[in-house]
Amino acid sequence: MEDTFSSNRLPDVLLQGVAGPYGGPSAAVAAAIRNDKRGAEMLFIERSATEGDPWSGQMAFPGGRTSPTDASSAATAIRETKEELGVDLSDALLLGRLSDLEGGPRGTRQRLRVTPHLFWISGERPVITPNHEVAAAVWVPVEQLADEERYVEYPYPALGSNLWPGIAIEGDRVIWGLTLRMLVDLFSRIGRPLLIRS
Repeated sequence: MEDTFSSNRLPDVLLQGVAGPYGGPSAAVAAAIRNDKRGAEMLFIERSATEGDPWSGQMAFPGGRTSPTDASSAATAIRETKEELGVDLSDALLLGRLSDLEGGPRGTRQRLRVTPHLFWISGERPVITPNHEVAAAVWVPVEQLADEERYVEYPYPALGSNLWPGIAIEGDRVIWGLTLRMLVDLFSRIGRPLLIRS
């Protein structure tokens, strides 16, 4: 995994540039990666539990809706990460992006294009200062994301009795939904497909 999950190899399998023009609402997220003594790790946020928020309490990459002042989808991801975590990715290495996905709260007709961008952070872990939208920030070893023993069927009460595929991480947190689809795309690109329903 180490040889492919590196700042040298990832750009070879990712889309380059920023998302093209889009006629509807759009958003972008930042998947920040760095090397730890345990190997590569990725930064996720746990969204604050907020009444009326369709993504309340879910695990995600930092990010949000595009602002008219954002110069590109990458600029959206950088701005949102700084707002949510106090982490400035403008000096980080932009590795590339994954395929655009159609997002929106399940069970509603709201839809928006979501563009995931990957950034490489060199050196120590950055200091994180979450804002009110973020309950916690968690660095997850990449090896854990590929560990089949962590794959679960996740109940999300807001959506009824259905079970959704997910990856169990630190504590009782589970990565599922749109963020899981992004990981499936990423691992497929590096030749290590996740053996999980998505």
